[in-house]
Amino acid sequence: MIKLIVSILIGALCGYLAGQIMGSNGNFIRNAALGILGSVVGGLVANFLGIYTTYYSIGGILVSVGGACLVIFLARKFFK
Repeated sequence: MIKLIVSILIGALCGYLAGQIMGSNGNFIRNAALGILGSVVGGLVANFLGIYTTYYSIGGILVSVGGACLVIFLARKFFK
């Protein structure tokens, strides 16, 4: 249970960071939700490329921020 809560908080933080990087005008809740989804997407893409990280490491956070940036980019393209 604690691991799930920490993962959600890290995903929300990564979403906030990705929102700042991408210049997103969304609110914190939207960026947090996209960050959580982006963490999952980033992890899947990294695993597909043979990069294995944990969410509790610097590499995991970088992968999550990258995935969140990708999700924000795709959200802009599809929901504009």
